[in-house]
Amino acid sequence: MSAEDNTAARGAAMAREKLAQAKADAAKRGQLPRREPRRKAAGPRREAGDPQLFGRAIMDLLADRGWEQSAAVGGVFGRWADIVGPDLAAHTKPDTFDDGEVIVLADSTAWATQVRLLARTLVRRLNEELGDGTVTKVKVKGPQNAPRPTGGLRVTGSRGPGDTYG
Repeated sequence: MSAEDNTAARGAAMAREKLAQAKADAAKRGQLPRREPRRKAAGPRREAGDPQLFGRAIMDLLADRGWEQSAAVGGVFGRWADIVGPDLAAHTKPDTFDDGEVIVLADSTAWATQVRLLARTLVRRLNEELGDGTVTKVKVKGPQNAPRPTGGLRVTGSRGPGDTYG
């Protein structure tokens, strides 16, 4: 046996001896060594205080609070021009969403009529974004509290006995 083989054999024997001693010391302390190697978990394991990705944290918060649908509707309202097109978006805006009904405000009666004619298509398009059955109806409101037109052919003064309300 060569000197190198003898040194390697003594080194291996010494390593086994030290390993056995370390195992015996751990057993005395109640810390038994593992019998099988550690296996990696399927995904990263996260402790409660560990940092996490921002997007994942927001999604968890929305789910915990039940805000997922409200956030989705807000996202659709924010992307109104992308969903309905720039022409329609220039004259309309979504106002509220409640119980499957979207209320759309139009800046003129002509655009309000246009949205009423497109209501079925708009419901379908909104449901593509939000999930099937989320939007069931589109209600359109035209201009509110617009100033009354004045001109040479208008009668000024009181409007008559029917307009006094009492």
